[in-house]
Amino acid sequence: MLFPAVQAFSQKSEEEATESELVQSTPDSITTDKKAGKKKKNVVIIDDKFFTSLGINLAVVALIMIFIYYPNYKKLDCVFTFIIFNIIIFLLTFVLKYVKLSVGTAFGMFAVFGMLRYRTEGLSIRDMTYLFICIALGLISAIQLEYYKLIVIDVIVLLVTFLLDGNLFFRRELCRSVQYENIFLIRPDQKDALMRDLKDRTGLDIHRITISKINFLKDTATIKVYYYEKS
Repeated sequence: MLFPAVQAFSQKSEEEATESELVQSTPDSITTDKKAGKKKKNVVIIDDKFFTSLGINLAVVALIMIFIYYPNYKKLDCVFTFIIFNIIIFLLTFVLKYVKLSVGTAFGMFAVFGMLRYRTEGLSIRDMTYLFICIALGLISAIQLEYYKLIVIDVIVLLVTFLLDGNLFFRRELCRSVQYENIFLIRPDQKDALMRDLKDRTGLDIHRITISKINFLKDTATIKVYYYEKS
């Protein structure tokens, strides 16, 4: 009569022992899994998709620099800066995908530093715009979207840039600052005479002017002249 009770008690004790072993082994297994997951996250994978995305990115940036930016502004030093900036942003964003760090935070800090640094060099608004375009293209390409999505986005950026700054719909306006000594012609009633004198002296087809600074001690004025680039 006692044998069934003893057998039930032994089975119950075996089940409790098994459960305690599982409870003890669970935290260790979770810790091991977490460590393995961290190791996997820190492994940077460079495959064919990486090189393809980088190639598409560089191709679009090269088209913008060769056919839009450089023919209009002739700034080879800025072309170098934009391309290098684009490649660095691409590599930085790509690496941050595999590192335990907020991509938005890291990119934001890097971009703010870059903007402040290059702002001190006196870049124009258009140069800053092209710099932002190169940063954006590098960031989007490093995310490694599907190829057709990446190509569509890049083509949109390329077309919009070409339409707005390719001299198709808008004539490109240039500006120069000149030191003008005939102080008597800067009066509002002498504007037409001032325009004619500036056209004769500079040989430019000036269509508007702005007076930036007047120095009555030296009888000179700093005048900005605006003219359209000859096609």
